[in-house]
Amino acid sequence: MKSHWFHLMPYKYLPEDFPQKYSSVWVDVPSQLYDPVKGHEIYNEYLDELEYADRVGFDGIIVNEHHNNAYGLMPSPNIMLACLARRTNTAALTVIGNSLALYNPPVRVAEEMAMLDVISGGRFVAGFPVGSSMDTNFAYGQTPATLREKYREAHDLVIKAWTSPDPFIFNGKYTQLRYVNIWPRPIQKPHPPVWIPGGGSVETWDFTAQNNYAYAFLSYFGYQPAQETMKGYWEAIDRNGRDRNPYRAGYLQLLAISETDAQAEKEYAEAASYFYHRCLHVPDYFAVAPGYMTLKSIKALKSPFSFENLGKLKWKDFVDQGYIIAGSPKTVRERLSQVVKEMNVGHVMTLLHFGNLSREQTMKNTALYAKEVMPYTKNLWNEWEDHWSPKPLEMKQRAKAAAL
Repeated sequence: MKSHWFHLMPYKYLPEDFPQKYSSVWVDVPSQLYDPVKGHEIYNEYLDELEYADRVGFDGIIVNEHHNNAYGLMPSPNIMLACLARRTNTAALTVIGNSLALYNPPVRVAEEMAMLDVISGGRFVAGFPVGSSMDTNFAYGQTPATLREKYREAHDLVIKAWTSPDPFIFNGKYTQLRYVNIWPRPIQKPHPPVWIPGGGSVETWDFTAQNNYAYAFLSYFGYQPAQETMKGYWEAIDRNGRDRNPYRAGYLQLLAISETDAQAEKEYAEAASYFYHRCLHVPDYFAVAPGYMTLKSIKALKSPFSFENLGKLKWKDFVDQGYIIAGSPKTVRERLSQVVKEMNVGHVMTLLHFGNLSREQTMKNTALYAKEVMPYTKNLWNEWEDHWSPKPLEMKQRAKAAAL
């Protein structure tokens, strides 16, 4: 099993009464709440945490793209990976992702991702999300009903730009280019591995299976509802004639590790509350714009999608219902191993920083996972070959990274 260190980079200084005073953390949250001086501090703090994950042996580090929000301060995750490409040595560098439909023209994604693959020596993993409704429809003004069609056309253009040896003409519905001819080209052939982040749309499962990509399920609602989602994904894999290789799947899980189960509550309860009550304070009218989700996916949902119920939950709810796997290293590794086996997941995206967790506590959480959990899970799925991790240059071929 591969362990990846996932960072959201939230803004840590939202007021305590934020949920009562402001309607949403996304789209229309007043930017006057943002202090750039504090932002300078936390960007560098967060980059330190990601670099530390590489040093202690995580298989990968992951960043992501969001707009108009205090939940995740990465409107350009490629900038973050550019910083990390020169300050890390072995971890896969994954961007989940670039929301393809937001780029005009989409070859910008092909160019920047190729740059990241080359700078890192072939350690790059490309994530292609459709993008949340908050980011795509409300922040960037994309039409919900045509978003997926535009996304798929952009995807086809990026893949062709990476794999065609000569300049070509692209005459699509949304993008027309006389000369597609990207420089540089990626190191990995035919192109970097592709992960498709998703929240449970049926079309995303089939698209992932048809293209032989990996599916990265992003959910903050824990492993209980995730089991149903992953069941649907593996059924899509079956109907598309693919094997059930666990490395086709990734799953995001919040983790809170301390010396004992009781100590974990003392150390992480406040940050969990900040994350679920402030960072995920999103009204339903922003979460799913009309037309964003297809009728097929709406019918497939077992329960309504809503962030609004999160405000009622406390630490015990988060732990008992699987939103967070928390406790001693023994407790965490046993529960995580069980979840991974039940969902047949080969890539675990660990959220070891969440909410307003301090740098010190984040480093402790990371170190405990690396020393007391990861060694017990890394041998899972050894009978399978991982085709969805990068294939970097040999160390002797790589430029030496900056001293850490």
